Formats: sequence, structure tokens, C-alpha cells
Amino acid sequence: MEVWEDSQVRSDDVPEAYVADGTWPNVTLREDAPVSAYYGLALARKLAYAIAASDTSLRALGERAGVSHTTVSRLLAGRVLVDIGTVARIEAALGAEIWPGLGALAQRRTDAGTGDGTGS
Repeated sequence: MEVWEDSQVRSDDVPEAYVADGTWPNVTLREDAPVSAYYGLALARKLAYAIAASDTSLRALGERAGVSHTTVSRLLAGRVLVDIGTVARIEAALGAEIWPGLGALAQRRTDAGTGDGTGS
């Protein structure tokens, strides 16, 4: 099990704030990025894929999910920390899973330059 240096209670910034290099969502996150930033990045990528696969607009998805299309847009851009209710509504509306789960941590290992999560 991985231990996060940011395991103390704190208020994380939005995922986009932790970009070290690249253009969202094709980015490398900063070394100090909290776990929430990695989840936000993975969620944005999965959401973009699910939207493209469903051939739906942000506005139509928002209407079906009961969230504003601007919320969907902000999720895609990494400009908001999502709540579980919003994820559930979007997944139900798309008929696809967008929550990244532990797979989100693979990007952290990639950013650290290893496949084992040790960063060494």
C-alpha cells in the first residue's frame, strides 16, 4: 500500500493547478500533486472518452445527468474537485464508468519514472 506525503488533512486545489508540463489532460503533474489531482486527471480522461463514445454534447449530458453543462466542462478541464453524487449522476446518464479507482495512481508512478510507485 502506498503512503502519500499529503496524507494530512488539507484542502486540495483543483487538479489543473498541479500541472508541471503539458496541456490538460495530456499532462505530467507536479511532484507535490496530491492523490486528488491524479484522480481528477484520470476522471477527466475517462469522461472525455465516454462522452466521445456516446456521441453526446456537454449540454445534453448535463441535462440527462441533472448537472450543468458548465460543471461537465469544468470536470473535463480539471477545474473542479468532483463530488461522488455528480460522478454517480454522470455515470448513470452515460451508462459508463468514469470513476478511475486505483488505476488513477498509475499516472503517479509514470510521472515518478517507475512502474512500482517508489519513485526510485
